[in-house]
Amino acid sequence: MDRALNSAAPYEAELAALLSPVAGRNLEALAQRAQALTRRHFGRTIALYVPLYLSDYCSGGCVYCGFAADRTQPRHRLDPDQIVRELEAIKAMGFEEVLLLTGERTPRADFAYLRDAVAEAARQFHAVTVEAFPMTTDEYRQLAEAGCVGVTLYQETYEPEQYARLHRWGPKRDYAARLDAPSRALAGGMRWVGLGALLGLSDPLFDTLALYRHARALRHRFWQAGVSLSFPRVCPQEGGFVPPYTVSEAFLAQVIFAFRIVCPDVPLVVSTRENARFRDGIAGVGVNKMSIASRTTVGGYRDHNDSPDGQFHVNDSRDIATFCGALADRGLEPVLKNWDRAYRD
Repeated sequence: MDRALNSAAPYEAELAALLSPVAGRNLEALAQRAQALTRRHFGRTIALYVPLYLSDYCSGGCVYCGFAADRTQPRHRLDPDQIVRELEAIKAMGFEEVLLLTGERTPRADFAYLRDAVAEAARQFHAVTVEAFPMTTDEYRQLAEAGCVGVTLYQETYEPEQYARLHRWGPKRDYAARLDAPSRALAGGMRWVGLGALLGLSDPLFDTLALYRHARALRHRFWQAGVSLSFPRVCPQEGGFVPPYTVSEAFLAQVIFAFRIVCPDVPLVVSTRENARFRDGIAGVGVNKMSIASRTTVGGYRDHNDSPDGQFHVNDSRDIATFCGALADRGLEPVLKNWDRAYRD
């Protein structure tokens, strides 16, 4: 473990060592190394963004997702005027980076709908990103031209047989097409892609090592673009699904520390899936980007929406002022803008 912790050029073998039970018993040493590398590459800053769910219509059959096509709750989609109002409400909160989300491609929320939403958001925000269905290279190029700078797309699990069991129907069943989508996004002109595995769906050690390989391959091929990594855990509340693997907070912290050590300049992201105590503890110690004030229902920023039918349960429900205050108490600076729309033009 000591060699992996202090390696000048860490690779997959070092990552495996840092994810081992031996390393897990030395979590403080990992945390100290991760914090030093985070401060070296990102200072004491935490970049903030907010998600906006445009639609919860979905053609997918993911057994773990509250948006799956066989869920019985009412479905919603923001119309163009509602999108404008939601964006205005988010802008008034002080955000400059917004992540637009949909379910899998449907006639109610297709590519043209998403492209138009991106174009509207790009008129108000300096950084617009999307987390939606896989697209063709040309579609990603059109999104980039509309003002989108990044795409987040989780493989969910990299274990092919488990992937097939979990994705019962729909285009998302195509493992290879989803795996290749980040490459298509970068080839289409996106500035960066966000990758992740939904920890708990398969052996988390397998998925984290596969995530590393995926990120490394993309960084090698698209060396001028950026890659960020997320480590969401499955929420048991989603559709009643109980994950086959339990991922503890301690192991999640170990994963984050290990990735910071082997990927010192890669942005690492944690969402409001995690609770406030964990997020406060991990901020600046590996993680350098977070969402806050999140709604996982469609809309919900202009008119507060407490519906339980979101994609996942939000475990950190603090508002932006409270969260920024917590960061400041830890000597960290929240960053609401680190990108200028002039770079798109």
